[in-house]
Amino acid sequence: MTAADLLPMLSVLDSGARTREDIFTGPALPTPHGRSFGGQVVGQALAAAGETVPEDRAIHSMHGYFLRPGNSNERMTFEVNRLHDGRSFSTRRVQAYQDGQVLMSLISSFQEPDEGLEHQETIDMAALPDPESLPTVWEKYGHLAGNGQASWVLNRPFDFRYVESDIILEVAERTSRQRVWMRSRDTLDASPLIHAAALAFASDYLLLEPIARTHGIPWATPGMRFASLDHSMWFHRPFRVDEWLLYELDSPTSQGGRGLTHGRFYDRSGALVASVAQEGMMRVPSRD
Repeated sequence: MTAADLLPMLSVLDSGARTREDIFTGPALPTPHGRSFGGQVVGQALAAAGETVPEDRAIHSMHGYFLRPGNSNERMTFEVNRLHDGRSFSTRRVQAYQDGQVLMSLISSFQEPDEGLEHQETIDMAALPDPESLPTVWEKYGHLAGNGQASWVLNRPFDFRYVESDIILEVAERTSRQRVWMRSRDTLDASPLIHAAALAFASDYLLLEPIARTHGIPWATPGMRFASLDHSMWFHRPFRVDEWLLYELDSPTSQGGRGLTHGRFYDRSGALVASVAQEGMMRVPSRD
């Protein structure tokens, strides 16, 4: 997948009449391992839900469960159920299908613009390196471009630049916390809904990394298996994914083959624009 594919990937198509249950389809995103990428499923489901909501209502939260692995070479169907339209909020449930089976179930909520109390956890942006000063993955790993597995890292539609070192081939810093600057590689001329869907898409690339980093396990570890189990996001303030965002992640716990990660997105002014949480399954071969 290249940067130019991002907008078409999130532009789900309406394939049914506008009834109580709307049906949409989304294009496939091939992966090296053949399983659908969770960020793709979440992003397309969110875009489908937003197509059924009044234009003045913006996404503010979503909660999804991954039920089955999908086939990354096949299109998905998204069934949207209009659960409720109130005075200020609209709630939608989305089921993602392949071959008649539910792959993911998501509930999302949208809100009209409103005024109220405001506060946020602050971050010292001045203490961080500028994203332009950090190396790109192509600068570090472009020499691996002929490797089919490396294409999944090199050809992402997002530019990820690590404040701490990455964990692709080795783990230089064992910590449960990491920070990464990110933005889409191309300008995304799209609605706030599509920017939110794109952020949901991008968030899943790195969410399990703090778990692996804590235990000194790089992504290149032979035999490692991982999968997203659920995915929740909250959207706080306006943002654009084609402008630099700081993605700050931490993992408070792992146990029973599962690990939990929290993430926060800040724009360059320090405004907290979105939050994310995910529990994932991670199984690694014995290192005895």
